[in-house]
Amino acid sequence: MSYGFLDIASTPSVRAAQRAMGSDRIYGNFKGDRAFDRFTPNEVAFIAARDSFYIATVSETGWPYVQHRGGPRGFLKVVDDKTLAFADYRGNRQYISVGNLAANGRAALILVDYAARVRLKIYAHVEAVPIDDDLAALVAGPDYKAKPERVFVLRLAAFDWNCPQHITPRFTEAEVAAAMAPLRDRLTSLEAENEQLRASLAGSKGE
Repeated sequence: MSYGFLDIASTPSVRAAQRAMGSDRIYGNFKGDRAFDRFTPNEVAFIAARDSFYIATVSETGWPYVQHRGGPRGFLKVVDDKTLAFADYRGNRQYISVGNLAANGRAALILVDYAARVRLKIYAHVEAVPIDDDLAALVAGPDYKAKPERVFVLRLAAFDWNCPQHITPRFTEAEVAAAMAPLRDRLTSLEAENEQLRASLAGSKGE
């Protein structure tokens, strides 16, 4: 079975580098047990939990451009097992990704769960679609007041999961708050017990 992601990534120059470094024995005839060309419930859940990702595009001159995209958790929508979509809101109006994708619709995404030290890599064909009511309802956040200028629709080519090596654990404010909640509750309980003890001691001294 074709592996999918490496079929795209292993260009002649990549294979030459693998031969030079001796890793061609590993990847030269690598075949996985699935093609990684359709999202399973595992990928769907992972994507829905993300509040940011990185997307790389390439210009006509061959220069890559990597952009960070952020939003409320789940703003990158899984439309079906081969399609993603997200709203493109007005930003600094440089339109570098928009222009690159108009010339070359291929893109690479990396999604990272820093707390769990997991990352998902995605190759996709991307199309900028004019906004309409149906698309706006699909991708717009319910509490986000800005109007999207367009919707990016991503057709999956292949994905792969990356190893956790060198991912430094980082935690969002909400994750830290959830982890600290039991400690805050315990501290509140101890402070209440201390107040009761002080009141009890003060009462015994007054007798």
